[in-house]
Amino acid sequence: LFNVFDGEVPFSQIVREARDNGYTEPDPRDDLSGMDVARKVIILAREMGMQLELEDLVIESLVPDGLDQGNVDDFLNALSEFDAAMKQRWSDAHAKGHILRYVGRLSHDDGATVQLESLPADHAFANMNLTDNIVRYVSRRYSDNPLVVQGPGAGPAVTAAGVFADLLRLASYLGARR
Repeated sequence: LFNVFDGEVPFSQIVREARDNGYTEPDPRDDLSGMDVARKVIILAREMGMQLELEDLVIESLVPDGLDQGNVDDFLNALSEFDAAMKQRWSDAHAKGHILRYVGRLSHDDGATVQLESLPADHAFANMNLTDNIVRYVSRRYSDNPLVVQGPGAGPAVTAAGVFADLLRLASYLGARR
C-alpha cells in the first residue's frame, strides 16, 4: 500500500484497489491491523531461536478506531473519513525527504514492533516493487552494509506457490518419497 501512496490518491482508494486486485487479504483490516507483518516477525523470531508470541509485540494498527468490527464493505466506505489523517502523515514524512513504510522490527535487545515509519528516501525499504516483502538483516557481520532479501509477497500466484511449497514440505515431513 505504501509503495504507491503518494498523497495524491486517497489512502482509502488505494486500499480498495489493492483489495480488488488481490494484494490484500479479503478483509484489508487483516493487513492494516499489523497482524500480517506481526506473524512474519514471529516466524523470523522463532527462526532466530527467540521465544516470542504475538502479545510480546508492540503493534500500531492502521485500522481507525471504531472500524475494527462490521462487514468489509462498511469498513471500506468509512475508511475515507480518515484519508486526511493519512495524508498528513505522508506530508510530514515527505517534508523531511522521507517515505512511509509499515515496518516490523525485531531485535534480541529491543524486542519487536510493527508500526508505520517515516524512513529516509535512500533506505532499502524505499526501493520496493509493488507487492514485495523485504527483510533487512543488521548484525555484527552486516552492520555497515546490512544484508537485504527482497521478493514478491502478495497476489494469487505468490500465495498459491507458498501454499504448494508448504504442502510439499508437509508431504516430505510425513514421509513421502520422490
